[in-house]
Amino acid sequence: MYIEKINSPEDLKKLSIDQLNVVSEEVRHILLQKLSKYGGHVGPNLGVVEATIAMHYVFNSPIDKIVFDVSHQCYTHKILTGRRDAFINNQESGYTNPRESEHDFFIMGHTSTGVSLACGLAKGRDLKKEKSNIIAFVGDGALSGGEAYEGLDNVSILGSNMIIVVNDNQWSIAEDHGGLYKNLRQLRESNGECECNFFRALGLDYMYVSEGNDIPTLIKAFESIKDIDHPIVIHIHTLKGKGYEFAIKDEEKFHWTFPFNIETGENLIDYSKIESYNGLTGEYLLKKMKENPELIAITSATPSVISFFAEQRKEAGKQFFDVGIAEEHAVAFASGIAKAGCKSVYPVYETFIQRSFDQLLEDLCLNNNPALLLVFAAGLYGIPDASHLGFFDIPFFCAIPNMVYLAPVCKEEYLAMLEWGIKEISHPVAIRVPANGVFPASFPIDDDYSRLNTFRVTKDGTKIAVIAAGSFYQLGESVINALEDKTGIKATLINPRYLTGVDNVLLDAIKANHQLVITLEDGIIDGGFGERIASFYGDSDMKVLNYGLKKEFIDRYKVADVLKDNRLTDIQIVEDICSILKL
Repeated sequence: MYIEKINSPEDLKKLSIDQLNVVSEEVRHILLQKLSKYGGHVGPNLGVVEATIAMHYVFNSPIDKIVFDVSHQCYTHKILTGRRDAFINNQESGYTNPRESEHDFFIMGHTSTGVSLACGLAKGRDLKKEKSNIIAFVGDGALSGGEAYEGLDNVSILGSNMIIVVNDNQWSIAEDHGGLYKNLRQLRESNGECECNFFRALGLDYMYVSEGNDIPTLIKAFESIKDIDHPIVIHIHTLKGKGYEFAIKDEEKFHWTFPFNIETGENLIDYSKIESYNGLTGEYLLKKMKENPELIAITSATPSVISFFAEQRKEAGKQFFDVGIAEEHAVAFASGIAKAGCKSVYPVYETFIQRSFDQLLEDLCLNNNPALLLVFAAGLYGIPDASHLGFFDIPFFCAIPNMVYLAPVCKEEYLAMLEWGIKEISHPVAIRVPANGVFPASFPIDDDYSRLNTFRVTKDGTKIAVIAAGSFYQLGESVINALEDKTGIKATLINPRYLTGVDNVLLDAIKANHQLVITLEDGIIDGGFGERIASFYGDSDMKVLNYGLKKEFIDRYKVADVLKDNRLTDIQIVEDICSILKL
């Protein structure tokens, strides 16, 4: 095998074209073996094997710098840059990371940022009067994101070497959306010759490569623009999922997938049979859409977040709208829909809604327009990768006036909040969808949340009160049970429900027969929910212990390890309680 002898791009340059073609097949074999075992981005990476080989054959990495936008397409790059064995054994992340290799320049997992980052590298090169090629590799719907437009707009006036490789596989995560993609189709159909050309309109040079999976053609194209003295777009047409029939036939499923059987393409676990908030939400919204023709669901290129696959999208029709990878636009769009007198629901992963803080603040909440946001994969139980962390939301959501941020703890409470949030017309509402599993209710559920910031006592007790928010409510149950087993004390358990406010009446009332308040939140402590509780008791004798996560970036973590490191196990919390109260 040739691939076993390739430990750097320099080894690749010693091979013939025929040998490079063999390498491409060997890489695909590695990708399928690894991804079928561990899961990951299948289709995007299978589609760019030849392009990555050609770039490393022509350019001189790391002097020439290749920036893979969103990193969804960097697996072949990792294999060719000395990380083959670590990649195969799942010892490295699925994203670029400078700590792993000198051939990586940024940790990145959010899309549409690559052109801007590469533009900065090019400007720095020019200021230092150095010579090198800067290449931004962009694809998988990244051009639908606003920052991609901003980056292209600035690249056009850079006036020096900058190469943007647009990988056009005709897909985003699901189907691509937006007027730009119509132009990409026109360019494909005219072999790059149509008069309407988005890139040329920005002042960029342009080249089209129809055979984006052909190594000789790609090498010729890259060699022709190597060391170019101005910015240029190389538009290559590739096949997403190339080399694996199931990934070609079902591009959406194999954009990212759990471990699967190579022979059948089926996931090793049938997640459709496991109850999830994704599926519950999708079923609920389809039902509500039929009842209310003025209700619309918005997605920013992740329809699977509510299990809206092709069948569900067709059923929803015009009451479903995919804005592309454009979270900022999605929030402002939702605000506009609310102002028009209709209702929008915007389900989004927490890690991506971070991108739209200004729109949440200005476009939505300053205008106090009643849109509904559903925040998925929030907290420790979300996505365990440094570029996709989901536990920063409580401080920034709760800092915004007019926002009502709800934290359900079980299935019934979530559905009740969802029902209320759709009807609410006084404020924008966000619901922090539980990420630790679907639990049944263990207490009666309210159906009216209009009395804002009213906490709910779910178990009466004395001496110690545990306020357990959202996905940490079940931890709160474990804590009071463990405490009773160890000390005989029956503690009070409180479900706060609202993260954006404090129940002054309840907190004041429990002063009478409690000495210690414990707060549990599935997010960072700094600026979080618990600190507001501690502040409330600041001028009293009440002791308060805040439990949550340290403010840090952690990568590829195991939940159990993080809980232990942050003293978030029931045993550790009970130990702390006994210590502070000298029990």
